[in-house]
Amino acid sequence: MKDTGAKNRTGDVSVGEHFDIEVPDTAHQISSDSWFQVAFVLTTGINNAYVLGYSGTVMVPLGWVGGVVGLVLATAISLYANALVAKLHEFGGKRHIRYRDLAGFIYGRKAYCLTWGLQYVNLFMINCGFIILAGSALKAVYVLFRDDHAMKLPHFIAIAGLFCAVFAIGVPHLSALGIWLVVSTIFSLIFIVVAVVLAVKDGVKTHSRDYEIQGSPLSKLFTITAAAANLIFVFNTGMLPEIQATVRQPVVKNMMKALYFQFTIGVLPMLAVTFIGYWAYGSSTSTYLLNNVTGPLWVKALANISAFLQSVICLHIFASPTYEYMDTKFGVTGSTLALKNLTFKIMARGGYLAVSTLLSALLPFLGDFMSFTGAVSTIPLTFILANHMYYKAKDNKLNPMQKIWHWVNVVFFSLMSVAAAIAAVRLISVDSKNFHVFADL
Repeated sequence: MKDTGAKNRTGDVSVGEHFDIEVPDTAHQISSDSWFQVAFVLTTGINNAYVLGYSGTVMVPLGWVGGVVGLVLATAISLYANALVAKLHEFGGKRHIRYRDLAGFIYGRKAYCLTWGLQYVNLFMINCGFIILAGSALKAVYVLFRDDHAMKLPHFIAIAGLFCAVFAIGVPHLSALGIWLVVSTIFSLIFIVVAVVLAVKDGVKTHSRDYEIQGSPLSKLFTITAAAANLIFVFNTGMLPEIQATVRQPVVKNMMKALYFQFTIGVLPMLAVTFIGYWAYGSSTSTYLLNNVTGPLWVKALANISAFLQSVICLHIFASPTYEYMDTKFGVTGSTLALKNLTFKIMARGGYLAVSTLLSALLPFLGDFMSFTGAVSTIPLTFILANHMYYKAKDNKLNPMQKIWHWVNVVFFSLMSVAAAIAAVRLISVDSKNFHVFADL
């Protein structure tokens, strides 16, 4: 579908009200991708360079029992919550290609605006995390061969931001990733396989490891709560309708195939590197696993370069809703190389990534980004809103036990969101005292 300037009014057909919300068509391509390509988009979203941090940010605070049980439960409930949203994609007889469109259709204007705000905060924070990851990977390559420390992490974050901007200008929309998804998968396999093999080698040589959860009782409480938010962050994008918009008809059936692939085969590499990394290094596991492993310099360099390049590609997935909004708002269609379009993308996408890069360099605390993002936006979008939207949309078709079930989910995840947000703010406060702005971590 292209942006023709036409707009569709939506209303909540389930309760007979009409909400005066105008939903624009999109300047981006939709309904063109196979379920398998969409499955690769989702799987890329899981098996990105963030997986190199889960041993340290999930397993270390939770330990073996909490970490394993938490990841298994998070896999199951994330599949369930995403399936709820996927099944509402054509609710009311029309496609809802944006998360905010679906919320506005069901609730009205206030929910439309609130969902929009939550989603874009969520995606902005995720993208900042990718820039930090990419910069950290570049720095890791640098320190393998140089020990002068002339270049600091903020310098590498700036380089990463520039690469992300160039890629964003050259790839017009989510469906255009195409072959880049294959490239991204190859990069993911490289850094995951290297991390796993080197961690196993180190683990076999180490006969004693400490798996004790560190800290005082109060400190443990906060870190465990923050790690619970990280569990949510691991599996969820907060942009499922936007991804589902790219899939061919039948959209619900094809999206369910993609979700089943994501949460079965797709999670295996992530789980492998997370568990093996923690097994090898215990409570001393870094928040960037490649900092722990030992091995040939060229192998570690290859893994870090792969993590850097994969982060550049993956950021484009999570930034695509922002790009879609800007392109649709200003009517940017046609060839990327057209002077008008090229100029606009340099200014709009380049500006967005410049702000993201500046914040990333200013506060490069990756674990805190994950915890805070999971608490304030990923949990509300993925679990609270998904359950309540489904309850609202299917109210007449649900039996009393099903209604109670959805309300239990809403209340539980609301409490979890508040607790995780408090824990994340505490972590940020502690790190702000320990590290100065533009820190070289």
